[in-house]
Order: sequence, then structure tokens, then C-alpha cells
Amino acid sequence: MSRRASTGAPPGGDPPAPPRTSSAPAPWARVVLHADMDAFFAAVEQLDCPALRGRPVLVGGTGRRAVVCTASYEARPFGCRSAQPMSEALRRCPAAVVVPPRFARYAEVSAAIQAVFARFSPLVEPLSLDEAFLEMTGAEGLFGPPAELARRLKEEVRAATGGLTVSVGVAPNKFVAKVASDHHKPDGMTIVPPDEVLGFLWPLGVERLWGVGPKTRQRLAELGVTTIRDLARLPPDLLVRRLGSHGAGLHELAWARDDRPVEPGGESKSIGAEQTLEEDVRGERQILPLLRQSASRVARQLRQEGLCAGGVRVKLKTAAFRLLTHQASLLPPGDSEQELLRVATRLLDAFDLEQPMRLVGLAAYKLVPAS
Repeated sequence: MSRRASTGAPPGGDPPAPPRTSSAPAPWARVVLHADMDAFFAAVEQLDCPALRGRPVLVGGTGRRAVVCTASYEARPFGCRSAQPMSEALRRCPAAVVVPPRFARYAEVSAAIQAVFARFSPLVEPLSLDEAFLEMTGAEGLFGPPAELARRLKEEVRAATGGLTVSVGVAPNKFVAKVASDHHKPDGMTIVPPDEVLGFLWPLGVERLWGVGPKTRQRLAELGVTTIRDLARLPPDLLVRRLGSHGAGLHELAWARDDRPVEPGGESKSIGAEQTLEEDVRGERQILPLLRQSASRVARQLRQEGLCAGGVRVKLKTAAFRLLTHQASLLPPGDSEQELLRVATRLLDAFDLEQPMRLVGLAAYKLVPAS
């Protein structure tokens, strides 16, 4: 399915933007593509076992504490989803087939997908086994305009994997591209040209902004904010008073301002500490002490190496083996446990902490000499 974002309200006003007098499309100063495989684990199982195709499939364990790693699209209309207790998913969909996860197989298929991405761009930032950012600026001469390069990438992924589908979003920056890839799943393709970005973003719920979890969403609702448009129209200083520096970042995203580069794996040096847990944890009360331990270890290593961190990244892995990360700048750069933990605590609101977590970690990045 291919969709083009519709033109919506211009900055600062309700009426739709007037049509352009020229038929030429607005130029793309930057082209970023986000690719996200559709129900990846379940899709691989259906690919390898034709008898599962068209049937509701739940990838996960069957023990007392088992959770769903991935629910196929046939299972989702019943209310089945990732990180859900398997017992609840089976109550919702008794006809579902439960398949144990095969992570080695998923990694094998992921390697084939990453090889496709590498043929399109030397700048690929993998986020997990099943999604990645690609920097495609300047590639029009090789692959055609954004819609054509997205179509070609989808076709090559399907061919390389024997039939798996990927949803793709193309936009002028990483944030909008990621929102776009989720817009028409499964097998979607959403192109958001530069002059249509706000028309695409503003009607969406404010929870689509990175960093808006349940607590922040409630605080924004108290201000009358339910859509990204509502947030964009608030004065930035009001958001800072209510949400701290996090509010300023949300205001930037609401106006589609995101200049982060696509960073290939291994290019950015960071110092991190994480724990894989014997028992899953959930909620800020259980997760925060583990983050404090990681912050202490990272701060100690920063001082040993004479470095300060300009950014903090929180890493959580759900019981369903879904890797989740959020990050924010630390200004001025610092090397103390308190400074790292302050940013990490704020980032926790961006996660759904009600789902069980099996790994908790913190990393310092944007490293600079302490001097």
C-alpha cells in the first residue's frame, strides 16, 4: 500500500495551505527512510511453515509467566499484542497457534534484510532485528524520487526474504520518518514531503511524540493538549515550566524539528552498563534503583577515562525481547551519577513501564574530554 501524506494546516493557522502555483514538488533538503518489518517474528514463522499462513499466531512461551513476543496480524483483531501475558492472549483468541521463539532464525533473516539496506545506503542505523533508519539524501540519482526508492526497497526485502513485508516511511528527518512507517501497517508506504510535514503530524494524537508516556500525556491533557497541533501552539516557556527541559524537546518535535544524524552501528562511542534480570520488573519503583546502579557504574568509568557525557540513553528490554531505547542531551556535559540519573529518570516517562522488563541499562554518549 502506498500513501502520500495530505497537506494540512500551515504553521500558526487553521485554514489549509493554499495550493502551490507551480506543479513542481518542493525540494527535499534531506531524505530519511525508516523501515519496520511487519510482525517480524510471527511473519518468519508463517514463512517457514505454510500451514500457519492466514492463521492467528502467537510467538512466545507457554509457562506460567510466559508473554507474547509477537502477535501475527491475524491475531491482533482479537486484542492480542506484544508483551501481553500469553494466558490473556489465549483467552482473547483461543484458536491462536503458539510457536516458541527461534531467535537464531530471526537473526539470520535480519542479516539478509540488513544486507538489502546496505545496498541502498552506506548510512544504516539498525534499531533492532526488524527496523532501521537509512540516510538517503542524494540518492535520487540512483534510486529515483523518495516514493520510487521506497517501492524498490520494499520489493528487494520481499525478494531477499522469500515474501516478508516491510512498512516504510520517508520524510525529511528521523522522527517524522518513524511516525510515517507506522501510519499504514502492514505493508505500508507513507511519503511525507517537506511541505506536508505539519499537515501530516498535527492531526495525530500527542502520544505519537517521542517521550510522551502515560504520565506526560496526563499532564498535557490538563493543559487541553490531545493532538500534536495543540502542543505546537503552546508557548515553549509554558511547556518548560510544566515539564522541564523535556517540554522544550517536545515542542521542537511538534514542529517537526529533528536534526539527528543517521548513525551506523559502532560509529558513536558510548559507555554503558546494563543488567539482565533473573525476575522481570515493572514500574518506576522497581526500575529506578537498577538505573541508579547503572548510572553509578557509568559515572565511575567516565571519570576513570577523563570524559564527560553530552547525552544519556536508557535501554529497556521487555519480557517479549523487544528492545526499547530513549535518549536525551545532558547540558552541560557531566560525569556524575546524579546528573546521569536526572536525565534517565525523566526519560522513563517515555516508556510503558507497565509491561514486564527483563533488562535495564543506561549509556552515556556524545563523549567529550572532561577538560
